[in-house]
Amino acid sequence: MDYEQTIMQIIASSGEARSLSLKAVRTARAGNLEEAGEMIKNAKTSLTKAHKVQTGLIQAEGRGEKTEITLLMIHAQDHLMNALTVRELAVELIEEIKERTALELELKGSVN
Repeated sequence: MDYEQTIMQIIASSGEARSLSLKAVRTARAGNLEEAGEMIKNAKTSLTKAHKVQTGLIQAEGRGEKTEITLLMIHAQDHLMNALTVRELAVELIEEIKERTALELELKGSVN
């Protein structure tokens, strides 16, 4: 696999993870917490794929293989870091949604 294809794997997997994470938050807000949890798991799987590719490039450089730093590589790294951050925030938001939902149910029970 050539260098550009390798970098594109990072971009594609990171983009998928970011999209899944944001969709998971929207899904949780709609009340589908189990489905949101699955999306978060799938986002982690996509991030793991991207991270493995990145690790391979780092290990190659450690062996003395020169890695060309291109705008595409910088873009890929940006995508990966962004996707990691978005997933972490999505996990936190979903936890808040779960807590809010539980409180709402508790309040409804005490009012009735």
